[in-house]
Amino acid sequence: MAVALGLDWVVIDAEHGHLDWKEIVEHLRATVRSDTVALVRIAELNGGLIKRALDIGADGVVIPWVESAEELKRALASPVIRRKEFGESARNGRPVGDNVSSNTQPKRTITCWSSPFFETVRTVSQVPLMCQTEGVDLFLLWSGDLSATAGFRGQWEGPGIGDKILQMKDTIRGAGKNCGVVATSEEDLARRLEQGFRMIALGIDAGLLVRSLRSALRTVKRDRESWLRSHRRERRAGPLPAAAPESMRPDRPEVINRLGSGATTEIGPGVNFECLVGARKPGPQLDDGDCHVRSRR
Repeated sequence: MAVALGLDWVVIDAEHGHLDWKEIVEHLRATVRSDTVALVRIAELNGGLIKRALDIGADGVVIPWVESAEELKRALASPVIRRKEFGESARNGRPVGDNVSSNTQPKRTITCWSSPFFETVRTVSQVPLMCQTEGVDLFLLWSGDLSATAGFRGQWEGPGIGDKILQMKDTIRGAGKNCGVVATSEEDLARRLEQGFRMIALGIDAGLLVRSLRSALRTVKRDRESWLRSHRRERRAGPLPAAAPESMRPDRPEVINRLGSGATTEIGPGVNFECLVGARKPGPQLDDGDCHVRSRR
């Protein structure tokens, strides 16, 4: 769908979620001979993962959780260009010789990206040093994790995080490099363009689906927020009365028996089930303050 709609780029997430390498290569195949750049977000800064992603045909990799210039240099030290040549051949089903000439130079230019993902507030002070690192001209910012590491877990942009993001963007752009960010809506997309971001994600797959569904449901006043507003008065009616309604009362006596006093049933060779919840029977009973349910094998 991304290729058909003409998206400039996609990131295939191999850090979170359930995708395995077979599924990742199938996504990459969908971008062959298209203008859509396919990046793979690997699980961690690891040379083996970088090589593998490029070998199966990724146009580049996104390195998560980069916090220092030293980590960025380690990422760039991987032999990405040479591995990329062979990976491109393997993905398109051609012999290596069809892609690499006799003097080991590729017949066509292959662009390979290694983009760091800034996800912690510790990165803010490191951005000027990272911008001096040769070999990378694109930095990506992730608002959610930046907010979480600043102590605002669950907030996309906690107090002050928006300012830190703009601060990092200004430093990156001032160094002559590009900066990317994830937009949360169409309005946010326009705002990020005005702020000077040059690589803007429309959102993640789940987020895009939720936004589309909410928009459709809102049209017919069936979105969850509207429902909650319309039922707020009912939800605040207060607790149930102390005496349970007749319809909620049990149709037979219920007790909690002491361990060893309940009815026992053999459910398998050497496996016995003891029912500790049941009708009152002769034997010791538990007090109200000592009620619990246990099973014994």
